[in-house]
Amino acid sequence: MKGPFDDMFGNTPFDLNNDGHIDAGEWAFINDTVFKEDDDSSDFDEEEDELEDELEMAGLSRDVLEMMDPDERREALEDAGFDADDFDDFAF
Repeated sequence: MKGPFDDMFGNTPFDLNNDGHIDAGEWAFINDTVFKEDDDSSDFDEEEDELEDELEMAGLSRDVLEMMDPDERREALEDAGFDADDFDDFAF
């Protein structure tokens, strides 16, 4: 039986047991080596996700904050009890 990734990765160095099919273990290896993000960026993503969760709990929407000018955004963050400087690197 042919698997979904056999056409893409079958009979390549990723076919570790040379059976012509990509099994779950081989797909995990492909996923870790080909599609994995750098560790540095994942730390930033986690921090940004936490800040976004805090915004939502305070009733602030990232979309609305994106539309505000920087001074207006700073004031909204401070009114919600946040230190606006914590959001300087936050991608709005």
